[in-house]
Amino acid sequence: MKYNNNSFVLKAAIFATGFAGIVAEYVLSTLATYFIGNSIFQWTIIVSLMLFCMGLGSRLSKGITSNLIQNFLFLELSLSLVVAFSSVIVYMVAAFSSYYELLIYFLSMLVGLLIGLEIPLVVRINREYEDLKTNISSILEKDYYGSLLGGVFFAFVGLPILGLSYTPFVLGIINFLVAVVVLFRFKSKIEVPRFNKLVASLVVVFSFLIIGISYTEPIIQWGEQKKYKDKVVFSKQTKYQRIVLTEWKDEHWLYLNGNLQFCSIDEEMYHEPLVHPIMKLAKAPKDILILGGGDGCAVREMLKYPSVQKIDMVDLDDAMTTLGKENPILININNGSMSTSKLNIYNEDAYNYLEKDRNSFYDVIIVDLPDPRSIELGRLYSHEFYTHCYRKLRPNGFIITQAGSPYFATKAFNCINKTLKSANFNTVLMHNQVISMGEWGWILGAKNSSSETLKKDLLGLNFEENKTKWINNEAMKLLVSFGKDTFFTKKLDSVKVNKIHDPVLHKYYLKGNWDLY
Repeated sequence: MKYNNNSFVLKAAIFATGFAGIVAEYVLSTLATYFIGNSIFQWTIIVSLMLFCMGLGSRLSKGITSNLIQNFLFLELSLSLVVAFSSVIVYMVAAFSSYYELLIYFLSMLVGLLIGLEIPLVVRINREYEDLKTNISSILEKDYYGSLLGGVFFAFVGLPILGLSYTPFVLGIINFLVAVVVLFRFKSKIEVPRFNKLVASLVVVFSFLIIGISYTEPIIQWGEQKKYKDKVVFSKQTKYQRIVLTEWKDEHWLYLNGNLQFCSIDEEMYHEPLVHPIMKLAKAPKDILILGGGDGCAVREMLKYPSVQKIDMVDLDDAMTTLGKENPILININNGSMSTSKLNIYNEDAYNYLEKDRNSFYDVIIVDLPDPRSIELGRLYSHEFYTHCYRKLRPNGFIITQAGSPYFATKAFNCINKTLKSANFNTVLMHNQVISMGEWGWILGAKNSSSETLKKDLLGLNFEENKTKWINNEAMKLLVSFGKDTFFTKKLDSVKVNKIHDPVLHKYYLKGNWDLY
């Protein structure tokens, strides 16, 4: 029975470390997405580096020929500290250096190396209690089961509830407890001097964990504050993104994953061109679909049209729409628009929403989604996506999408235009100099109006009856003016249509001339 109990403890230990190890990689992948962007790339690279280093660690474990239990315990305590302080270290380094990308990759490799070292040690320790085939299969089985539970924990508890501040410390505590249990279970197999050193190590690690838990939030807030020029007044890590609000005097900035969404100083110069031209063209639209726009600013502008009866908003992140509805800062900016009875909020993926066979059709679709800086975001600017939009619009319906910068990401801008055209929309290009964002662009599409007619109608719009802060007829002339047509259209043939099976848009976007901004 003693032997069986010892084997059970070892298997429980490897289950727990499998849990903690995989969650640590998920934490680092999320950090990389937040700080660097392009989530698919980051998750692929980091998990691949981890697996490679696990193999490397397994190979290096051959060099450990004695004191297997003690070495396993030191590895476990090392892993406890590395995973617990991973977020804190990254935020601190990011406050002063641009090399945080290398740091994240290094931590990923270090975690993989430590896990790779400890698994063979447990197998070798457990061979005293089980035959070879049972030993190896049961140890690996528990490690894989722990990884599954870790994934479930991270998706449903770690990221959405504990966030990147405290999830790493949960992992550190798990590794610490594993070390404690194994130490005292195998006390009789450890020499007294080594046992005392291990106990002292436990005390030191425990002290670090307690200090870390006590100060991690202030440290991360300090590191995040260093990332922004202005005072951070709100920050939250959701299942999907990091939301940050900053403040300078009476003005506010909204960031998602470190990318500016708007500034209260000049947000009308973005939201009014996004909403008013298309609403005017639609002539008394009743049913509106807005994809994104959880801050409520676009809804604020839509409500200036008495004909509007229903606004369906599809925004993936319920934390963002709740913030737009309940946060005093955003309520002041959006005039409480998120509380209107005309608004229906659907917290789901915009593509999936359009794909469902709902019996809803719209006069206007407004696409106010984040820039297509990754494959998954590029899916929301794809031929298939716009085809779904075309199907959901009424015969005389219109669509407008934010399209990034026509000057800093010209190929991406042209790609979106070409992709809209591929879905049978006739389009008009628009742009404006938004002070906080630089030169920004939109593309407006229609089902049954030619591009020439669209542009002529836009130039004839009258905004006097609407309470706008910036846009008027003179501004409309600027919005659709790009100089000679050939300046942008001459390169249209050099870009491809963005499709789900051939995602090119994010590459055009990332290769833009952003350094000029």
